Amino acid sequence: MSGIVFFKSRKLAGLREFYQNKVGCEVWLQQEDCIIMRHGNFLFGFCQRDEADTGGIITFFFDHKDEVDQAYARHKEIAINKPSHSDKYRIYNFFARDPEGRIIEFQQFEHRVAHYLSGAELLLKRRSIREFTDEEVTDETIGQLLDNCRYAPTSMNSQSYYFKLIKDHRTIDWLSQTRGKSSSPIARGRLAVAICADPALSRRHVQDGCIAAYHFLLAAWSFGLGTCWIAAMDRDDVKEKLGIPVDHYVATVTPLGYPQDSFIKPPRKKDLSEFIVS
Repeated sequence: MSGIVFFKSRKLAGLREFYQNKVGCEVWLQQEDCIIMRHGNFLFGFCQRDEADTGGIITFFFDHKDEVDQAYARHKEIAINKPSHSDKYRIYNFFARDPEGRIIEFQQFEHRVAHYLSGAELLLKRRSIREFTDEEVTDETIGQLLDNCRYAPTSMNSQSYYFKLIKDHRTIDWLSQTRGKSSSPIARGRLAVAICADPALSRRHVQDGCIAAYHFLLAAWSFGLGTCWIAAMDRDDVKEKLGIPVDHYVATVTPLGYPQDSFIKPPRKKDLSEFIVS
C-alpha cells in the first residue's frame, strides 16, 4: 500500500512543467483537473482550484551530497539559501520555492536510514560492492532481509534453496582465497552468505538457486547492504568447509556489508536497442 499527498493549486500547468522539467519528477497519473507526480517512490499531486495550498514543505532527498549540489546548480535562481549541513538533523540541504511559493527542500541524509528505494530505483542502482565498512550488520536486519528472500520463485514452488550465514573469520578468509583475486572480496564483508539449493527438492535446483541468489542481492541493496556475486563456488572443497552436502548446488558465496563508498549510476556501454534481438 502506498499514499499520495495532494495540494490545491491555481497554476496546474505551470507546476507540471516545473516539477517535471526542473525537478526531474515523472507524471504518474493525469486526471481531469488533477495531476500526480512521482519522484522515486514519493507520490504527490496538485488539483486545480480557486485557491492554493502553500503551507508545509515538499522534501526531495537524494543518496549523495553531489546530487544536492547539482540540484542547487539547477535551481540557484529560486533557492532561498545555499546548501549547508545541519548538525541538528544530520542532513545536507537547501530550500527553494516552486512557482506558487511553496517551500521545497533538497537534501541528503548524513546517516543511515531505513530502506526506501522504489522497484525501478532498486533495479537501476544495484551495484557489485567489493569494499565494505566495519559497521556491524545486526541480526535483526539479517532476519528482515532473509524474510524478504523467502518469496523468491522456484520450479513448481519446490522452495529448494537455502541460505548459509558465515560469520567465522577464519572460514571467511579461507573462502576468500579459493579463487584468488576473484574471491578476495569475500574477506572484506562483515559476513558471507552461501546461497544453495537441494536437488532432492527440485529437478531445477540450479535455476532455483540462481534465482534465489539474485533475489538476495536485490533484497540486500534495498536494506542499503552491498553484495558481490562470486562465481564458480560450487566446489567440493567449499561444500566440505561449509558442511554443505556434496550433491547440493552452491549458486554463489557473497560478502555482505555496508558499502564503503557511495556509488552513482555509471553509464552503460550498450544502448537499449542492442539488448533486443529481432
